[in-house]
Amino acid sequence: MDNTLAMVEGEGRQRILAAAEKLFSDKAFDAVSMNAIACEAGISKANIYHYFPNKDTLYLAVLRVASHNLRAVLNEAVSAHGSVLDVLRHFARNHLQALLNRPQLVRLVWREILERGAPRAQEFAEQGFADMFSALVDVLKLGQSRGEFRQDFDPALVATLLLGANVFFFQSRDILRHYPPITFADDPAGYDAGIVEILLRGLVPAPS
Repeated sequence: MDNTLAMVEGEGRQRILAAAEKLFSDKAFDAVSMNAIACEAGISKANIYHYFPNKDTLYLAVLRVASHNLRAVLNEAVSAHGSVLDVLRHFARNHLQALLNRPQLVRLVWREILERGAPRAQEFAEQGFADMFSALVDVLKLGQSRGEFRQDFDPALVATLLLGANVFFFQSRDILRHYPPITFADDPAGYDAGIVEILLRGLVPAPS
């Protein structure tokens, strides 16, 4: 396949994935037809089947894109910094921004988990979300082994707290804007900086 044809193939696949992401997030899996995806993408249904043999395969491809994007955020943080502390700060900020940049994809994931429960959650984990989580846990373990972090915490718990805080911000920012004490609703970078510092330092003052 020459470069021009490969580029056309890649563009066609991306158009299909973008259309599927939008429709799946708006209407959920069962309510979306391949015809609707073809119309949204501006191509024929036959072209979709050239790339994806059925709707399930296309759906899983959309999930893999989401997982790949989040893993890329962590890889970028690791590549940019030598200190695990700085990796954590970088990842937290850019993970939240990735969620805010792709709201349709995030809504798709959470709607499916809430509506389909454990089977769908397992499917999501198998598409790469569990690998991304494990990679974040490994970064935290590295911080422990280097002496940058305390030894007496569960890295998986800290990873859960960090990711959960970002998901909560994503889901709740519109209502948080109306809470008078809150000043960070429109400052996601400041929010994450604060979250990471609390995770690093805790709430109880160090002994004098």
